[in-house]
Amino acid sequence: MDRNSIIGIVIIAAIIFLWGILNKPDKEEMEKRKRVLDSLRQAQLEQRDTAIIDEQQKIPELSDAKEEKADTVTSRQAEAVSGLFTSPEPGTHEFYTLENDLMRLTISTKGGKPYCVELKKYKTFDSLPLILFSGDSSVFGLNFFTENNQLISSNDYYFTPLSDKKNIKVKDEAGTLRFRMYANTGEADTASHSYEKKYIEYIYTLEPSSYMVDFSIKIVGAQDIIKNEYPSFELNWSIFMRQQEKGKQNENNYSSIYYKYDNDVVLNLGIRSKQKIQDNKSTNAKREEKKNTLNVKWIAFKDQFFSSAIIADDNFSKATVKSEKIDDESRYLRHVTAELDIPLPKENIVNVPLRFYLGPNRFNTLKKYKDLQLYDLASVGKGISKWINQFVIIKIFDWLSRSISNYGIIILLLTIIVKVALFPLTYRSYLSQAKMKVLKPQIDELNKKYPKGKEMERQKATMDLYKKVGVSPLGGCLPMILQFPILFAMFRFFPTSIELRQQSFLWAQDLSTYDSILEWSGNIPVISKMYGNHISLFTLLMTISTILTMKLGSQATSSSQQMPGMKSMMYFMPIMFMFILNNFSAGLTYYYFLANLITFGQNFLFKQFINEEDILKKMEARKSKVKKKSPFQARLEKMAKSRGYKMPKK
Repeated sequence: MDRNSIIGIVIIAAIIFLWGILNKPDKEEMEKRKRVLDSLRQAQLEQRDTAIIDEQQKIPELSDAKEEKADTVTSRQAEAVSGLFTSPEPGTHEFYTLENDLMRLTISTKGGKPYCVELKKYKTFDSLPLILFSGDSSVFGLNFFTENNQLISSNDYYFTPLSDKKNIKVKDEAGTLRFRMYANTGEADTASHSYEKKYIEYIYTLEPSSYMVDFSIKIVGAQDIIKNEYPSFELNWSIFMRQQEKGKQNENNYSSIYYKYDNDVVLNLGIRSKQKIQDNKSTNAKREEKKNTLNVKWIAFKDQFFSSAIIADDNFSKATVKSEKIDDESRYLRHVTAELDIPLPKENIVNVPLRFYLGPNRFNTLKKYKDLQLYDLASVGKGISKWINQFVIIKIFDWLSRSISNYGIIILLLTIIVKVALFPLTYRSYLSQAKMKVLKPQIDELNKKYPKGKEMERQKATMDLYKKVGVSPLGGCLPMILQFPILFAMFRFFPTSIELRQQSFLWAQDLSTYDSILEWSGNIPVISKMYGNHISLFTLLMTISTILTMKLGSQATSSSQQMPGMKSMMYFMPIMFMFILNNFSAGLTYYYFLANLITFGQNFLFKQFINEEDILKKMEARKSKVKKKSPFQARLEKMAKSRGYKMPKK
């Protein structure tokens, strides 16, 4: 590629950049849009409470089964009248809220469960309140057998609130809500004219400016309530994960169930799977010699940018998790379930300290809970990519964001810093390609000397030439391979970086998802599934610049007769990645595009300062030198002669 072509590409990129700036809405238009959005959001907030109560009607999977479930619950409550637990009459279904500056937690008296969680600092891609989960579709309750073999699921029973305030706003000190599920107590105490209290109590405590909710389960009369022959009781939690981002397919790829063992190992579930994480009965036998039984510390329902996690202070003894993908036309991503076994001590009063983390997957927020290792919910890769992101990329990104508010400019500066750091490797790669380029006439002569049918002789002669002039055919590849960890680290960093969420730059309205410049309706077989129903401009620019970069590099290599498939591969790989990355973060493809442009500039500078004639003279001088034998080679030849071997003539 000549200098004029490079200048033309730079001019095109500059035109696109200026076009984005010139077409940016002016201040008056932006204020007008803001007023419209504010009015819409206010209307949405006024309707929120009513919408939450009717949330279960939005899930088609549950609408048909809702009446059957209600009949079953009513029947179960009728049977329970003569048992240990009875439920109050229908009509006592109420909602209580705990609220600080970051979140609003709604608790239902039916089941005493977390009914709805809203994150106040965030909105969905279509400017609706961001709700992690809500509605009667969620399940949260204790499952156990009583002494008279009554199967109890606390999710179906009504709890009694112990607070006079239904809405507690947490400002300077923590707020607490308590709910109790009373048991039948038998004979009356004649002295106090009241029944002995046996109950299950849920205690919710929220601190100011925190996404962590303290949650305790207190059981008074546990020996009478829960059948003694069982060493544990089960906590069942399931929710429907909601779509929060524009790119549902991409969001689903980053949605899973994460769980942490007490030995600090954090794992996650596949896209569609059911897995028993821990069973003490089997693992105790397997690990009896090691005296080390693994328990589960926490389980998190994680989507691309937010998580709902339950954490045990004393670990769960067993856990089974399940994740099921929901139909693409639904506004929900997955139905996720966790069945957790809580050890039951042989005490009459049992306290189970737990916690909820209900918030964003922001690395700097999660690393505050370093002892819990929650920062693994911020998916920044594994192995060396994870190390690069945690200790290099995130620190540079945070440092730049302290003084710069435009994340497009931050990515530009980050790209420049990374490319400057990799400059020595890029230089070595270009120098190696330049050496290969000046050797090309000699390689072509060898190709003519050894035509088709003499591939082995041609290969040997070529390798001998490389050895004489001191050139490695892999010299240009190895520096590039050493840069791959950076590329992989960026591949994991940008799509899960919540800092980019809903940040606009040029034509991209949201750098955390794709930047479509053209969309169409309808489903094109295969194409729609792989590519999507839109064209992302940054992905297109990345693909074009990658092809041009590879073509420029191929001009410095030897004859294509040696590698006949490389020419087609040069175009196939970028096009394949165009299909893969079309639904990915615009921040990622923007970074790759910038990296290609900077590589163009570096190669242009290298070309000005590296004299190919001088390189050829040095290689010819090296070629003419008689290489001295190494001490090892001399000893080897001496040993061969002593044993009667004749050394081949050179």
